[in-house]
Amino acid sequence: MRHFVALPAAAVALAPFHFSISALPHPVEKQLRTGGFWHSSCPVQRSDLRLLTVPYVGFDRQVHTGQLIVNRRAARPLAHSFHRIYRLRFPVRHMALADFYGPRSVRPRDDDVTAAFECRQAVPSPCTGGRGTGTWSMHAYGLAVDVNPRENPYVGCGQSRDPATKPYRDRSRHLRGMVGRRVVRAFRSIGWGWGGSWTGNTKDYMHFSSTGH
Repeated sequence: MRHFVALPAAAVALAPFHFSISALPHPVEKQLRTGGFWHSSCPVQRSDLRLLTVPYVGFDRQVHTGQLIVNRRAARPLAHSFHRIYRLRFPVRHMALADFYGPRSVRPRDDDVTAAFECRQAVPSPCTGGRGTGTWSMHAYGLAVDVNPRENPYVGCGQSRDPATKPYRDRSRHLRGMVGRRVVRAFRSIGWGWGGSWTGNTKDYMHFSSTGH
């Protein structure tokens, strides 16, 4: 099913925002299974996941087509959020399925991929280390999105798991691709919370979810 959202006159420089929501194609379902992104113990069934296709503005200032795998109940609200982000011309680095779910050989070297569903545990804070927390991440339900992870790192105690994120850990200066107030409002408009507003030393600046966790 395809939908059309008209843009206001102030944004006429952009092409109209078209989005689509569809059941997962069989090759995508297979890719999730064989790549280990979904397995039988996951807290969401594959039938409850949807493929959301939206346009986005890249760092090259051109319009591209992006795709996310999300929970079916979040698909339409997320289309609304990405429409707002599109109108802001907020740059997204990569948002193709192959960028996240494809073989390592075809994924972007910078791993700066905006993505949603992945059946995994929540990642421990860099303050504590380790690989898992024993609880499902909201990504495992298809109810979380990570936006530009290099520009918006997961930090704790002044450190991050990725040394390449160092230029972006100082949030007092805004660089292209860094999440700011207007992007936060785009997700807050559908009731989603931001990991950058967590209390304490740990912040997940890339992370938005339906629960805020």
